[in-house]
Amino acid sequence: MTPYDRLESKLSWVYLINLIFYIIPLFTVRFTLWQYLSMAAALLLFLFCYFWAYRCSRRDMHWPIAGIIVVATLITPVNPGSISMFAYAGFFIGFAYPLRRFLLLMALLITLLVTLDLTLTIHWNLFLIMGVPIVLAVSLLGRAEQAKHKHRLAELQSEDEIKQLATMVERERIARDLHDILGHTLSSIILKADLAEKLLARQHTDAAQQQLSELSQIARDALSQVRQSVSGYKHQGLAAEITKLLSRLRDAGFQAVLKGDIPQLDARRETALILALTELVTNVIRHSKGDSCSLSFLQQGNEFSICLNDNGQAIEIKEGNGIAGLRERLAAIGASLALQQHDGVTARIQLPLQDNAL
Repeated sequence: MTPYDRLESKLSWVYLINLIFYIIPLFTVRFTLWQYLSMAAALLLFLFCYFWAYRCSRRDMHWPIAGIIVVATLITPVNPGSISMFAYAGFFIGFAYPLRRFLLLMALLITLLVTLDLTLTIHWNLFLIMGVPIVLAVSLLGRAEQAKHKHRLAELQSEDEIKQLATMVERERIARDLHDILGHTLSSIILKADLAEKLLARQHTDAAQQQLSELSQIARDALSQVRQSVSGYKHQGLAAEITKLLSRLRDAGFQAVLKGDIPQLDARRETALILALTELVTNVIRHSKGDSCSLSFLQQGNEFSICLNDNGQAIEIKEGNGIAGLRERLAAIGASLALQQHDGVTARIQLPLQDNAL
């Protein structure tokens, strides 16, 4: 049972003010001792059922509702102010049931009031004339309370769905980040290990030791980046990361050139762009047969055009999970990716000056 499946009880005592119709006759009409005792007992039984209704869920509310109606019916011949109790029953019926059952039960409740008025000697001529409108009006308040609770429940469910969606998005982000981080890191480790092996075979131990030291540092950086990715990706800024990427290209045997001015971006777009360029540089190192690569930044109107071009032999581009994830990441910041084959492969990212992705 959720908090929105039952009535809020903090104002339940305040709402008892509507018992005034039941209380007034105690001071305006002369009753016998037994009548006073019966009215007191009826009031206690009503209060028990009333607070019971506040404690139980909507699907179990038929029991306290039935109790209130029985108590009100039995005490009506003594105190016609029992119409207050019938009004509370109408409120709980309005809150607890769907529309069709509400209409049916209210029709039965009004029929009961008419029957009591016709068959009993009631000491209040306005029992039916005032009672029916009061009961109907209060039942509509119950309907309004039900609608409010349903709206709150829908909001609660919507918040849960948003949290679940956010969790899924975060998992996808981590998966993409790990793919990019480990992809380019393992490529560098393999490259360094192969180079160290060749240097050792030629007895160039100092150079081999240098490569192994760099390999160790790459592994440490990868471990740090994996940890950062799980807790939220952090980096040293776009310029510093691009310097690292160009260094990786040069280590892989490419003549790497930077053209244009690196833009100033907010942290969200900067992170997405760094990961995208990391994936693209990794692909160049893995697949390009060329020896030259350029990275250029050019502002064109309200967009930045970022191009990574290599002079390797053009081959058919097969977009796997890496490129698909890259496109998704760029789309999240309002950017797009285009791949072209002509005298090598050109990857062009179009990035708006403002973050248009909402």
